[in-house]
Amino acid sequence: MTNRLFYIILFFLISQITNAQYISEVLEYKPAPGQFTNSAPWGVPASANSLIGTVTGSMSLGAFGGYVIFKFEEPVVNHSDNPFGVDFTIFGNPLGDWSEHGIVSVMKDENGNGLPDDTWYELAGSNYFFSSTIKGYEVTYTNPNLPKAASVPWADNQGNSGFVLANSFHSQPYYPSEESFPSVNPNEYKLTGTRVTDEVDRTNPTFVKSYKKAFGYADNQLRGTAPYTLPDNPYTPEKENAGGDAFDISWAVDENGEYVDLDVIHFVKVHTGVLGDGGWLGEISTEITGAVAVTPNPSITGELDLIVIKALPNEIEGNSFQMEAFAYHKGRWEKDRVINWTSNLAGASVNSSNLLTFTSSGEVTLTASLADRPDITATVSTTLIYNDIPSSIDQNKRLEVDVYPNPATDNVFIKGVANATVEIYSSAGTYLFSIIGYSSSLPIWVGHLSSGVYVIKINGSDVNKTVRFIKK
Repeated sequence: MTNRLFYIILFFLISQITNAQYISEVLEYKPAPGQFTNSAPWGVPASANSLIGTVTGSMSLGAFGGYVIFKFEEPVVNHSDNPFGVDFTIFGNPLGDWSEHGIVSVMKDENGNGLPDDTWYELAGSNYFFSSTIKGYEVTYTNPNLPKAASVPWADNQGNSGFVLANSFHSQPYYPSEESFPSVNPNEYKLTGTRVTDEVDRTNPTFVKSYKKAFGYADNQLRGTAPYTLPDNPYTPEKENAGGDAFDISWAVDENGEYVDLDVIHFVKVHTGVLGDGGWLGEISTEITGAVAVTPNPSITGELDLIVIKALPNEIEGNSFQMEAFAYHKGRWEKDRVINWTSNLAGASVNSSNLLTFTSSGEVTLTASLADRPDITATVSTTLIYNDIPSSIDQNKRLEVDVYPNPATDNVFIKGVANATVEIYSSAGTYLFSIIGYSSSLPIWVGHLSSGVYVIKINGSDVNKTVRFIKK
């Protein structure tokens, strides 16, 4: 109680001096297993106090699903006069080529009881609508029950399993201790949330890289300079002003991926959104050092349009590949905005459905631009290996089963199946409708569905596959 009183008084004094609104209280901290868990200063209960009234604290959330819930002294208003429209900034400790992406959700205290027991709304970052992003992802961690560092087994709800690997740099147990984190079951526990793909580059084992996302993730962008109430523009790659990761409450989406309009929020939750390993750098684990609300200033403006392209594999073999690209304005996906493409390789082109086709091999750079604003561009590069076997939306290997076009507007088609049962689900797992006896290239009408990400489950005598597609 004495320590808590000290930090509250310190926060009050700092707020009065700087006129800034920092984190005032951490309501819950539950880390996943990780190399900093159970180790000061990053992975112990006192790490929660380190975030109060500052942006230089120290808290690690561990591997996928580890989370923190905090609040500011006053509710954060979704203010139209805030620079770039963003409302608060979260700071972590990323490096130039090492980001550890945390997913942010917000809550409005609708029942007015001062507790985070209403509805969480995820702030949809740049990768939210990618078909590879998994909503409702669950990981169960099992305690190895050893007195020193040991790899922690995990199993997910997708049928996968692995380990949070121990390393020689951190010798304490990685599973949250019962003494420090009594809310964690001492044998095993489950953490849930949205998962985005990690973008770890292990080409050079000495310099492992984890590339940053375009916008909308904590522990993603480098810190800038004070005043920290003057945010970075999340829609440009340059570090500006306070740096860190700025968030707009207007990015909030419901469980079906539909944007919602919140005038104010009272609670913020951050969870580690990737399940990845960085070799000698250890697991990818979101770190938080503090947060601050943005001060309104309508005189500060900047670029608000952005194109985000899903990263390509290093090589694409075949003659086609389904790409994913999205046009954003103020961080919201504008579904009807037209994207044009150019290619520097003869025989390679991308059509209006973002389908890449090619008739030759070689290194290619593809440039996307907004039809109504050609100055807004984004590029991706890869190596094409042409043959007469078309590649599919799977980024790692050729598959016989393919869902196209992706994204879709009116109809989707499935190739490579015969007499199969096809079931359509929302991204949250809600059953929508099914087709029995489906065979390749028959149209499936999806025009009535709201825009967002959906799941197709395909079951037949020779196929059992789940594929995600995007409805424009």
